Amino acid sequence: MVVAPGESGELGILPQHAPLLTRIKPGTVKIKLVGKDEEEVIYVSGGILEVQPRALTILADTSIRAHDLDEAKVMAAKQAAEEALTNRASGQDRALVVAELAQLAAQLQSIQKLRKR
Repeated sequence: MVVAPGESGELGILPQHAPLLTRIKPGTVKIKLVGKDEEEVIYVSGGILEVQPRALTILADTSIRAHDLDEAKVMAAKQAAEEALTNRASGQDRALVVAELAQLAAQLQSIQKLRKR
């Protein structure tokens, strides 16, 4: 089973799922393989999810296994982005910082989900 962060909510994909092509937002992808007790938790920066009869593909600019994320670095980057947001008022710079904050928040969520396991 794969659970991915769809734009309208989480998507749960089981074997023999109907073909699907959709966008996903930054967040956590959880993968539960048959015969394994633990699920794999991966942060993705958003992208495209495609389900075919025998394959599932996620295209993302960035994907990081949750256990490889460094919480201290993510928190420092989030604080720097928040400071940049308060110091910049122009439209394009602001939009870039807001997008970066969304990705950092999703990384923190991935770290928290990994801790709960």
